[in-house]
Amino acid sequence: MQSKKILLVEDSANDIELTLAALDTYALANEVAVARDGAEALDYLFRRGAFSSRPPQNPVLVLLDLKMPKVNGLEVLRQIRSDPVLRAIPVVVLSASREEPDLAEAYRLNVNAYVVKPVSFEKFIDVVKQLSLFWLLINEPPPMRGARE
Repeated sequence: MQSKKILLVEDSANDIELTLAALDTYALANEVAVARDGAEALDYLFRRGAFSSRPPQNPVLVLLDLKMPKVNGLEVLRQIRSDPVLRAIPVVVLSASREEPDLAEAYRLNVNAYVVKPVSFEKFIDVVKQLSLFWLLINEPPPMRGARE
């Protein structure tokens, strides 16, 4: 059975803390890598810069915020979907944005799901729990062929 590695791409320290707490509470992931902006996420996924020596196994899920510094989430999604090694990784946008252009562009770029972040702590934890249960326990991830060497 493959490791349940998640890449969390989020610039809000509070949302990172809440997401990690929810994942830890339910012990749903073996490892959660955190990228605090889009550029760091791309470096992680493409194994470059500070992540050049990370193991070649890709995450089974990317939780992606949209409104981030350096490189926004839509550009991260665009690059994931344009790469033959990365394009099969499920990507769930977890964003505060309900803006129609963001939704439309995310789905045009083949996002797997788009979830608007709830405001309350309890609802946020519940959303992360539900996403994790589905994507890590119920959904069958794509085979990890073609991992970036």
